[in-house]
Order: sequence, then structure tokens, then C-alpha cells
Amino acid sequence: MDLARRRILVTGAASGIGRATAELFIARGARVALLDRDPAVAAVPGATVGLVVDVADEAAVTPAVNAAAAALGGLDGVVNSAGIDLVKSITDMTPAEWNRLLGVNLNGPFHVCRAAAPFLREAPEATVVNVASGAGLVPLRHRTAYCASKAGLVMFTKSLAMELAPVRVNAFCPGIIDTPLFRLSFENEPDPEAELRRILDRYLIKRAATPEEAAHVVLFLSSRASSIMTGVALAGDAGRTFH
Repeated sequence: MDLARRRILVTGAASGIGRATAELFIARGARVALLDRDPAVAAVPGATVGLVVDVADEAAVTPAVNAAAAALGGLDGVVNSAGIDLVKSITDMTPAEWNRLLGVNLNGPFHVCRAAAPFLREAPEATVVNVASGAGLVPLRHRTAYCASKAGLVMFTKSLAMELAPVRVNAFCPGIIDTPLFRLSFENEPDPEAELRRILDRYLIKRAATPEEAAHVVLFLSSRASSIMTGVALAGDAGRTFH
């Protein structure tokens, strides 16, 4: 799964799966451009360029993608890893919260892919990996907006694979990834450790994955090792989707 000479744009690259993916890709020989709303994205070691941008901001995304492609001399791949979460019942959720979550998790990949498409079409063996979620395949209580955004991203992936072929477009659907985003989802519970045990009971492999483990799945989908895969929603979720 060598990425030598490949030019790849990674969003959400300041932390979590996006950061682990960027670091792994750099180690495997890729030249990477990184996008994130967190200014820390500009300091990722080995990156060609790190750009501060909110992927939900349509007006800002196209110039950022163009700048990334210019810095790399084109694009061979995109990884849409930027995402946010919300744990709220539908009656407590505000329309602004719903719109913000879908703006990042679903509109964001649309904005990035729309801007990147001309560059990807010029590159042989180009790839797109959208980081969706097991929650886009099997629902969770009080995660209506999150589940809707990730299920939408799965179908966006499948449709885009048809539209951009021979560019390969796949979705990675992880389960629990031990990131600050995950910890925030239950830190306010009366007994956080008991809540963690309850969450893990839904999984055949009773632990959270690391961002680095998730990054290796993204690497697989971005490499020639997955050369016959497109339009796939690949569950790397410790067995939750069938357990």
C-alpha cells in the first residue's frame, strides 16, 4: 500500500482520524495538503500545505481546494474526514444545530468533491474516501442528525462513484474511534465508565479503535490494494453493524 508520488488532500486533518491519516500517508510517501478549521492544521510535520478552512463554508472551500491542488501540482486523491457529532433528542435539538451538523458532515464532502472533481478526473487511478460511520448503516438513539448525515454520506459516495468513474469513490464506516469527539459523547453521564461499558457491549470486539487503526483502512481504500473497489461502504466497526 505504497503512496509514493500520490498527491492527496485530507480534510479534518488537525486531529482524530484525519490527523492519523495524514501522518500515515506522509510516512507512505504521499504528498499531502490538509484542510481543517483548527489552525493546528498548519503545523502538521511533513505536510506540503495546511489550510485553515471550514468545509461547511461553500465560498471558502473552492479557493482552498484550488490552493491545495496548486501546492501539490494536482490531486490524485481526497479523504473527507472532517466531521462533528451531536447527542440530542430531536425535541431538544435546534434547527441551527441540525443545519450545522449536516453542513459539516454532508455538505462539506459535497463542497470538497465538487471543487476537486476536475483535478481528480485528470489523474490516473484517482480516489475519494469519505469517512462516514457505522451510524450511517445502523441507527443510534439521540443521534438523529449524526445518523442522517452519515447515511446521506454513504449514498452520496455510491452515487458519486457512478458519476466520477473511473475515479474510485468509497466510504469508510468506522465504529467507535477513541478520539476527543467520542469522549465528549458520554463525558456528562452520571457514570461515564458505566456508559462506556454499555456502549462497548454493542461491539463484538469490546474496545474502541485507535485513529491509527482507522487510518490504515483509509490507506487501503486510497491505494492500489483496493483497485477493484468503488461505490463501497466498508464497515470497519468491530462487528457492530451485524451484532
